[in-house]
Amino acid sequence: MNKELMEALDILEKEKNISKDTLLEAIEQSLIQACKNHFGKADNVHVTINPETCDFAVYAERNIVEYVEDPALEISLTDAQKITSRAEIGGIVQVPIQSKEFGRIATQNAKNVILQKIREEERRVLYDEYHGIEKEVVTGIVQRVMGKNVSINLGKVDAVLSENEQVKSEHFKPTERIKLYILEVKDTPKGPRILVSRTHPELVKRLFESEVAEVRDGTVEIKSIAREAGSRTKIAVWSNDPDVDPVGACVGMNGARVNAVVEELRGEKIDIINWDENPAILIENALSPAKVIAVMADPDDKTALVVVPDYQLSLAIGKEGQNARLAARLTGFKIDIKSETQARESGDFYDYDEDEESGDEYAENASEAESGTEETFAEEQEAADHENEE
Repeated sequence: MNKELMEALDILEKEKNISKDTLLEAIEQSLIQACKNHFGKADNVHVTINPETCDFAVYAERNIVEYVEDPALEISLTDAQKITSRAEIGGIVQVPIQSKEFGRIATQNAKNVILQKIREEERRVLYDEYHGIEKEVVTGIVQRVMGKNVSINLGKVDAVLSENEQVKSEHFKPTERIKLYILEVKDTPKGPRILVSRTHPELVKRLFESEVAEVRDGTVEIKSIAREAGSRTKIAVWSNDPDVDPVGACVGMNGARVNAVVEELRGEKIDIINWDENPAILIENALSPAKVIAVMADPDDKTALVVVPDYQLSLAIGKEGQNARLAARLTGFKIDIKSETQARESGDFYDYDEDEESGDEYAENASEAESGTEETFAEEQEAADHENEE
């Protein structure tokens, strides 16, 4: 039993996560390569390794001839009979090769073959490991800033946080721990290249999955996300259990759950609204915290006209149009927002004035939508900010 080799293989298997069979295969290839360097050819060389004991043997198959012309492929009858008494002209004999007889160069080449195989397997293992968690969130430690990119250590490998995937308002310090969304894992000759993001909308979704048990087990679904990284995010949620309030589940007791996500996103505001199959109600919810008088949505053209009270127009549109822009991304509708006065003057609000039955129907729908929509922790602050701006 080759105890030293067996111990070395066990250590490599544990530390590098490389299977013993792969390492034995590398040793076999290295011995064949050493024979090729030593004898000039190795087409007739065979290696046998016992995986249980790690004992190995190297032998060359040589043709038995009367006159030897190529010592690497042929052997004389006299020499062959020293190995086996049944040797005869025209037959084949297996000649043992002692690996300790290899020269320094052949031995060094054999060593390089083993090391190269180990490096290849290390890269493959790392690639498989991180490729398996692609599109997931991981915790990394900031290593250093490389120009406009940031190097993040993920444990076994370093990832690259490019300028395009950074939130402009965020600045990192070495040794700082941050959560990142794995965008892509590429296999390169130097090992896996991992691209991560702090701006991707899926980062918010994964953070809610980690904080909210109902989202993690599928009771509450995040139907849509619209995000402007570093500023504001809107998410639409839906509950598969009528007894579970999706908004309340995501907000948590005293806002504990949503605050944990906000803290990780460094103060980014998050609006959580109820998803609804009715596009009009969904659009009304999406424009929260602004109050809506009427929504006229065209599901075919994916367009909608929204009427809001005059004093709510700027709040509905939001600072630099952010609220309307996020609502449009969240719902997938092109939204045109008008004040009540503008809508009446243009005639867009006519049906709701003249048709009492239609007006009653809208009031009922709006009432249901309002009762099903909860303001987020940021809504009161948003309204206060708006009053201050006014």
